[in-house]
Amino acid sequence: MAEDIKALIEKINQEGVIAAEAKAREIENKARLAADEILKKAQAQADKILKEAKEEISRMQEKEKNLLKQASRDLLLTLRQEINVMLDKLVDSQVKDALGTDNLFKVLSKVIQGSCPAEKGEIVVLLNKEDIKALEGTFLAKLKEETKKKIVLKAADEIHAGFIISYDAGKSQFDFSDKALAEYIGTFLKPKLKDILQV
Repeated sequence: MAEDIKALIEKINQEGVIAAEAKAREIENKARLAADEILKKAQAQADKILKEAKEEISRMQEKEKNLLKQASRDLLLTLRQEINVMLDKLVDSQVKDALGTDNLFKVLSKVIQGSCPAEKGEIVVLLNKEDIKALEGTFLAKLKEETKKKIVLKAADEIHAGFIISYDAGKSQFDFSDKALAEYIGTFLKPKLKDILQV
């Protein structure tokens, strides 16, 4: 009988061990499946974060690239404006120098002598006050004698150098003032400058 009890106990132990091992395998499988699921979710989350980070980096790089393009365009526009201002000042200065009293006498003489001899009207020349003072004496008398025309010199505050001339007592006029000549020369030079500055 003792042997039967011993065998029964052994059998119960074996069945308990088998059941415990089965239960342990089941728990292990469940844990492995849960761990796999957690790993899959973690990997998916990591992939999502990585993808979003790459997209954000790409957006930031594109934004920086666009900002750099805009900054370079702005810089080029500012540079062009500065160069145009410098060009205007240079042309204005050179025109004023070229239209000094000595040259003014020569140019005015040629323009008046080159006018149509048949025109009998009064020739009105607008100048700045300093040039009128310089030209009123011998120049004006000499020019009137050579051309046999009535020439009137009038002061114009807006003229710093050069002159405006009218052959019909002011009804129409030709502008050879520093502003008009500088504008004409600038109009000619600026397209060439623009071509040089094209990028």
